[in-house]
Amino acid sequence: MLKELKEFIMRGNVIDMAVGVIIGGAFSAIINSLVTDIFTPILGLLTNGINFSELYVSLDGKHYDTLAAAREASAPVFAYGNFIQTVIQFLLMAIVIFFFIKAVNKLKRPAPAPEVTTKTCPFCKSEIPLEATRCPHCTSQIPDFPAQ
Repeated sequence: MLKELKEFIMRGNVIDMAVGVIIGGAFSAIINSLVTDIFTPILGLLTNGINFSELYVSLDGKHYDTLAAAREASAPVFAYGNFIQTVIQFLLMAIVIFFFIKAVNKLKRPAPAPEVTTKTCPFCKSEIPLEATRCPHCTSQIPDFPAQ
């Protein structure tokens, strides 16, 4: 059983996935900072100073000055602002990952197909130069046809 576990762990896919999870965790911290420290204040400025993380509805009917005050009083709250901020973080994460993968895919473009310089003799199936009019192997006259 230990041997099978070792084989499973040493597979390339498992190690690649582990590295991806670790990098994803670090990347998530960067995106969270991008949303919290850059985009949320800009969005707040565009929406006349609305702080999304402070948007809530008190479900007990009482008024509280802040979300923290409502939570301190153990009031039931519907904190929809946190949800909005989380959705923004998700969308930004998806956009950044999309552009990152798009850039990586550009770097991984397949090599161009090699230039065709030979064709196949229709009689003996030997490979001959494109310009050949007679096969050097079977000496047959090669008809004009596109390269294969």
